Amino acid sequence: MSLAVAIQMDPIETIDINADSTFALALEAQARGHALFHYQPQNLAFRDGRLFARARALRVQRKLGDHADLGAPELLDLGGLDVVLMRQDPPFDMAYITATHLLEQIHPETLVVNDPREVRNAPEKLFVTNFPDLMPPTLITSDRHEILDFRAQHEDIIVKPLFGNGGAGVFHIKPEDENLSALLELFTQLYREPIIVQRYVPEVRQGDKRIILVDGKAMGAINRIPAEGEARSNMHVGGKAVPCELSDRDREICEALGPALQERGLIFVGIDVIGRYLTEINVTSPTGLQEIERFDGTNLAGAIWDCIEERVDTRPSRQLPE
Repeated sequence: MSLAVAIQMDPIETIDINADSTFALALEAQARGHALFHYQPQNLAFRDGRLFARARALRVQRKLGDHADLGAPELLDLGGLDVVLMRQDPPFDMAYITATHLLEQIHPETLVVNDPREVRNAPEKLFVTNFPDLMPPTLITSDRHEILDFRAQHEDIIVKPLFGNGGAGVFHIKPEDENLSALLELFTQLYREPIIVQRYVPEVRQGDKRIILVDGKAMGAINRIPAEGEARSNMHVGGKAVPCELSDRDREICEALGPALQERGLIFVGIDVIGRYLTEINVTSPTGLQEIERFDGTNLAGAIWDCIEERVDTRPSRQLPE
């Protein structure tokens, strides 16, 4: 099977080829004989009922400083391709949401991964609220009084923007910390949306697990250990990736999530688990493929492409334009 695949992502020239999961997916697709194209979200154009992208043919190789060979820009009718990988990084803002609406015009005849409607309906920190028994105590609000009451009840808390990503804007407010009011004033100036407040889970010092699920099935995990003096475990802020095994509780969480992910067409998902708690369900641009493969040899990009190819085989027939 040879497929025509477009990758909607941020500039490929600046990625870290030893960490980027989209790069791993591109390498695997190319090894399978699929033709690749690259474009950025701002290159989308919807006209006369059809969705186009000004894209460039792409070849990739694992060579630092020379990892992507891009052809001349050409206008592609995305409805004529087999697969579009929606892989640009958040923020999950109106531009991101608009891209999901546009890609919905071609899905599922052109398979969009992940399903754009479900990506739009599953923001990381909101989708997880469908599973309250798996979460730490959580509050989502703009109401200052509610936040202060929540802190009085739980004392040690985490405060973060509802649509943030990569650990940006995440604050650990300890019981003796006097900065909460000032922080809420700052958040009010920076964000129109509610904020999310959670009871601090001290097990984060032992790590924040990133578990990869493919078509609802747990396929691998890494543990991200925060740096000394840092509450966040994200690797770009100093977190260290270490190998780990799935615990019984991890498997329980994955089994609870699996059917919902399959039903929604969310093929590639990364969840975050701290201690016994599920904290996020990442469906926009999950990461972790390369780190897991380095630790245990699992080719998760291959598993994802196995699933995509199976879906392409069973997709609805294309309706040719009149």
